Amino acid sequence: MVSVLEVLLVATLAGCATGLGAIPTLFTDRVSHRVYDGALGFAGGIMTGAAVFALVVPGLEFGSPWEVVLGVLAGGGFLLVANALLPHLHLRFGRDRLEGTAALEVGDGNEAAVDDRRRALLVGSAVTIHNVPEGLAVGIAFASGEAGLGFAIATAIAVQNVPDGFAMAVPAVRAGVSRPKTLLYTTLSGGVPEPVAAAVGFSLVVVVTGLFPLAAGFAAGAMIAVVFRELVPSSHGHGYADTATATFVLGFAVMLVVDTVLAV
Repeated sequence: MVSVLEVLLVATLAGCATGLGAIPTLFTDRVSHRVYDGALGFAGGIMTGAAVFALVVPGLEFGSPWEVVLGVLAGGGFLLVANALLPHLHLRFGRDRLEGTAALEVGDGNEAAVDDRRRALLVGSAVTIHNVPEGLAVGIAFASGEAGLGFAIATAIAVQNVPDGFAMAVPAVRAGVSRPKTLLYTTLSGGVPEPVAAAVGFSLVVVVTGLFPLAAGFAAGAMIAVVFRELVPSSHGHGYADTATATFVLGFAVMLVVDTVLAV
């Protein structure tokens, strides 16, 4: 079994992938809705595949279906409660936020900057909230004793974190935050909570024997809730639902391949 330090390293790398999403803002803060929606759909497929192949299936192998089901329900409930109680903004932008400047041309410039700054903080909160169950998933997967599971789910999460980082970076740049600082803050939004949560999940399962099925179900339920609460709605409504659906299926297929290759 890998050590907790190795788990921390892998989770940190996966979490810091949010910073990759901020790289385009070093050059521009515009992106087409088709590309953005397609990226979210792909991330959703990856996350769903990771939840099923890297968590639910192994959980069923190590424990009873009822343990996994209970974990799934608890994880989904946790994510929904966190969404309801903690201030954040869903990963959604209007056309003017992605491709135009209408919102910045109307009204006082300072008011627009304040609105974008608030938007960046709230989206950043959403990214941080979602990185907690993702980090737990990485730690729990490694705690199963199958390193391949941990690497597979970490890969999935890293891919999913890229569009999250972009969603946070765009309003930050428009609010006047310097591009290097935007890159730093976006990276930290995933690079800090994810390894901490991974260490907690790994340590808990290692210490408490037999907890893996419940914990795997919990992480899977939270991840599926993220997909259907945030990624799917955010990738629809701009006229590119078919693109998002196609990339979702592609992402699910990719995760199946990744899990088959890595989790052997």
